[in-house]
Amino acid sequence: MIKIEVWSDYVCPFCYIGKRELEQAIRETGLMGKVEVEFKAYELDPTTSTEDNAPVKESLMKKKGMSESQIEGMFESVTDRAKSVGLNYDFSKMKNANTKKAHRLAKFAESQGKGSDIDEALLSAHFTDNLALNDDEVLLSIAESVGLSQEEAQAVLSSDQYADEVAQDIEEARAIGVQGVPFFVLERKYAISGAQPQALFQETLQKVADEMGIKPGLQVLGDSDDGLCEDGSCAF
Repeated sequence: MIKIEVWSDYVCPFCYIGKRELEQAIRETGLMGKVEVEFKAYELDPTTSTEDNAPVKESLMKKKGMSESQIEGMFESVTDRAKSVGLNYDFSKMKNANTKKAHRLAKFAESQGKGSDIDEALLSAHFTDNLALNDDEVLLSIAESVGLSQEEAQAVLSSDQYADEVAQDIEEARAIGVQGVPFFVLERKYAISGAQPQALFQETLQKVADEMGIKPGLQVLGDSDDGLCEDGSCAF
């Protein structure tokens, strides 16, 4: 298996885009089932209030000192990039949020074998459903959607469980020189910073696979099982 570690934050628009670029690259290289992706916590702005559910545009105008037209121009560029990988962003509806609880919940989900499921669910909740990721009810709903125990998820959110694991990821990011996310590390040998074009992910994946002697699997074409006989019988 090729090990890929990805430092990201759930309110980072390029993290979701980069995730899609990586996923498509894995498919295109025929390495499905031969890559293990581990998402690691990173907080873009840990100073964000845990009660802050203000619109993203309003928050960015205050933090960056930019005009509304400047912010909207930036949003347009990112929205177009998101569309190129099949994501539909609507920044006018997105809510600001402190992501510490979301990261702790993700660590709990990882311990239950649901890490990849909840990473997708949290990103989708913020960027597609425009939900507030510092709201306990939202997080509990997400936990339930990926098959986690509501009672155990509530216990995590009501405590500091998994805070050490989140802090460890962030400290590790500092140690290896991560200055922004997404940040992809392949086999602790190669790193890709940012949501780079799919071609770079494919090239790097292929390089690692070649070095490890990993061959691509068969790529099964077709979107359905029509015309397929199974288990000694055919459906006519």
